Amino acid sequence: MTQDATPARPGAPAPAPANSAESPWPVRTVALKLSQWIDRLGSVWVEGQITQITLRPGARTAFLVLRDPSADMSLSVTCDPDLLRRSPVPLQEGSRVVVFGKLSFFVGRGTISLRVLEIRPVGVGELLARIERLKALLDAEGLFDPRRKRPPPFLPGTVGLITGRASAAEHDVLTVARKRWPAVRFEVRNTAVQGPTAVPQIVRALEELDRDPAVEVIVLARGGGSVEDLLPFSDEALCRAIAAATTPIVSAIGHEPDTPISDLVADLRAATPTDAAKQVVPDAVAELAGVREWRSRAAAALRGWVERETHTVANLRSRPVLADPLRELTRRGEEIVRLREAARRCARHRVSVEDTATAHLREKLVAVGPAATLARGYAVVQRVAGAERHVVRSIEDAPAGSQLRVRVADGAVTAAALGVTASGGGAGRRDHETERNRR
Repeated sequence: MTQDATPARPGAPAPAPANSAESPWPVRTVALKLSQWIDRLGSVWVEGQITQITLRPGARTAFLVLRDPSADMSLSVTCDPDLLRRSPVPLQEGSRVVVFGKLSFFVGRGTISLRVLEIRPVGVGELLARIERLKALLDAEGLFDPRRKRPPPFLPGTVGLITGRASAAEHDVLTVARKRWPAVRFEVRNTAVQGPTAVPQIVRALEELDRDPAVEVIVLARGGGSVEDLLPFSDEALCRAIAAATTPIVSAIGHEPDTPISDLVADLRAATPTDAAKQVVPDAVAELAGVREWRSRAAAALRGWVERETHTVANLRSRPVLADPLRELTRRGEEIVRLREAARRCARHRVSVEDTATAHLREKLVAVGPAATLARGYAVVQRVAGAERHVVRSIEDAPAGSQLRVRVADGAVTAAALGVTASGGGAGRRDHETERNRR
């Protein structure tokens, strides 16, 4: 902070000397400068939640603490006690208000306070209107889209629970869940579930459980209450924290008619904390009954299948081919023997017929063959001329002196032609000449 070079106005405080390590400013100078800078901010409208009211009898100033519902930040507020007394709605800790005032820096204590001149309680109608506007905003961003919802596991090993300390919601969730599944484990985080500190505490607990790898599902649980009591669960910071979590979130806030925005952003909405316990863990009794039923149905189905297969096998065994398996083989064997004998008979008959035909042909051949002629006393005469032999058919073929071979039925005789004699006189000569001429 440097010294202002402009000339001092009449009546204005004297400018501070140049600031340095050798010439430091006193505390009063810094305090006055802070007071001047804060005074330049002017009057402002501020919205917040009252977390503390200090109003002593007879005091001329009331002290309040105004907190941001979505952040761990607060502001000291002072006002005239009559502002609190004249409020149309009784103001108490947890009330949402809009105030108009001016920041002041108290140089004596070095503190900043908001001096309030007007206090307007935020009514239920205005709160509902703001919730609807936030709902429309988050819906437009897709935070309510069913496609981004993740179903909780069927049987989680560890369940995270965020709820009020020693609350009925905590008792209902733990009791019902352990009654349904005694082995279930819980990681419980107790936080404020209403008031100005609720949102920061719930967000921290949610982030802590979401980082724990053993936690498979997280339950936000709170009992019923007024619109103002359930406001933390319609806070934008909490809704965005739920949407950013990687662990499935079950929202069980209030009763069935209550629908804070956290129910719409969460992966699963439960009507009540008891309903949340029923949705995150299965009922061991019902599951065992289901197992028994399925086991009974499986056994009945198996027995029915065995009975059907037994009946089928009995039907197959009653068939002739299975009652006497060798019966068909025997029948086929007998048929083969019969066919084989028939084939043999046919072959023998065929051979016999062919033998008879062959014998007849042989007899015919013998009857017309040269051997039979020779056997009746005839002979075949051949003239031998060196290595050649010619059948003698005429006296001219065997002139006198020719060497002859005479074949008879039982051999051959070698002879020589001593001479020739014509048979039958002239007729014989004519026949001989005719034959010779023909040749």
